[in-house]
Amino acid sequence: MIISKKTTYTLILLSLLLTTVGAQEDPWQEYMKYFIYSPRYFGPNAFPLPELRSGRLDNRYEVEARGEYHTFKGDRTKDVFGRIFIPVAEGLAGVEISGVVYEYYNMTQEIVEERHTAGQSWRNGANGDLIVSALYKLFKNSKRIDFLLEATLKTASGNRIADARYTDAASYWFDLNTGCYLAKNADASSFLRLQALAGFYCWMTNNIEHRQNDAFLCAAGISGGLKNLTFQVDMAGFYGYDNNGDRPLILRTRLHYEYKKNALSLRYKHGIHDFQYDTYSLAYIRYF
Repeated sequence: MIISKKTTYTLILLSLLLTTVGAQEDPWQEYMKYFIYSPRYFGPNAFPLPELRSGRLDNRYEVEARGEYHTFKGDRTKDVFGRIFIPVAEGLAGVEISGVVYEYYNMTQEIVEERHTAGQSWRNGANGDLIVSALYKLFKNSKRIDFLLEATLKTASGNRIADARYTDAASYWFDLNTGCYLAKNADASSFLRLQALAGFYCWMTNNIEHRQNDAFLCAAGISGGLKNLTFQVDMAGFYGYDNNGDRPLILRTRLHYEYKKNALSLRYKHGIHDFQYDTYSLAYIRYF
């Protein structure tokens, strides 16, 4: 079979093109095998922790927009977070959809080397994972202790795994929320409340021997309120199986003010173990 010169040149050009594309993709794909799939070695939004809900659900629709700033000496991250809550059966159940809409980050070279990432930042930023939670209140008219069951799926929709911002792998968790009043007035407009949760947290990894990591999930804290102003302080974390930076512990605080179906929420999170960031956030919430 005789191959024409035109065909030969075409094959050579295609080979060069394929070689060039492969050379562009190989470097960061090669780094990925060194990734450690744990909160210690990923961005601040890769492993979200569930909210402490005190065993209760609101019967109103909620739409939230939140700006967040995460910082430590090796990374500066800014993001916009969105959340929608849809009540079901007059507040006995609900569906919550949330996630980071846009994230901008800038890491130092030391963190790039520690996490084996492709670069320090990305000009277009990153988009986060979509998180879907189903919530169900176990007892309709509980007078002493409230219980709330939560089942959550975090999708693999986030990008920039090359920079260890999101895991590009699904994860899920189940937990039981509970809470009870320590003190309150007649209409519960002023109160002090004890709350906690316990559950199971699971995510996929790149480890051939252990394709997923399982963790015990827990949180505990107090909340209080005086008319339109409420506060909450809690400790939350999970305890992973591999002990490779997978045991984060975080102190969380929140101050919330509501006025005529509008609310402002200030938050601060401090990483104590296996979570390096301090997070400051301001949110606007609309109730319907």
